[in-house]
Amino acid sequence: MPQSPLSAVIVPVTPFQQNCSLIWCTQSGKGALVDPGGDTERLIAAVSAQQVVIEKILLTHGHIDHAGGAARLARHFQVPIEGPHAEDAFLLDSLAEQGSRFGFAAAENCRPDRWLVDEDTVELGQLRLSVRHCPGHTPGHVVFHLPEAMLALVGDVLFRGSIGRTDFPRGDFNTLIASITERLWPLGDDTNFVPGHGPMSTFGWERKTNPFVSDLALGRA
Repeated sequence: MPQSPLSAVIVPVTPFQQNCSLIWCTQSGKGALVDPGGDTERLIAAVSAQQVVIEKILLTHGHIDHAGGAARLARHFQVPIEGPHAEDAFLLDSLAEQGSRFGFAAAENCRPDRWLVDEDTVELGQLRLSVRHCPGHTPGHVVFHLPEAMLALVGDVLFRGSIGRTDFPRGDFNTLIASITERLWPLGDDTNFVPGHGPMSTFGWERKTNPFVSDLALGRA
């Protein structure tokens, strides 16, 4: 990975083992928690251990394992929430109800201070993250991309060897495939990505091997 002012730590949270990313600018020490679904005390401890100054909470989408702890952490750090796209408002408005169904007692509804749209930019110190709107898993899902670090935080759009589920409310399989091939692949085969669950991979590896979106699977080889 080329030199960039980025450092990151992945902290799995919730019984779903969702990858919450703590990212920060090494030049300024300013950072963000991306998709803090729960286990907020563990995340606060991780921030303290890395001595990061949290500036923002970032959300890729509105599912509970990604957003359930956002409201509490925003209050704790006294920072804004940014993302996802406004099409996920119905999910963020039902986080507490989702929590009662899935055993996330501490989950709270939240509304971001800033909705994000395609090609927006999010700033953290010297870091500039570009935003890609990638619907399909949810209608308002976004991806955060740091070009100089060749890194993307993709939430539940894409996984190593798989793709996001589309059987949730307002999910759509064809839309998800289009998001991956038209919004993610152009970011480059060498781009590493942090998925919402499981190990990291690269877009190039998934284009070669992923049974859902490889070039061979899509008849593009």
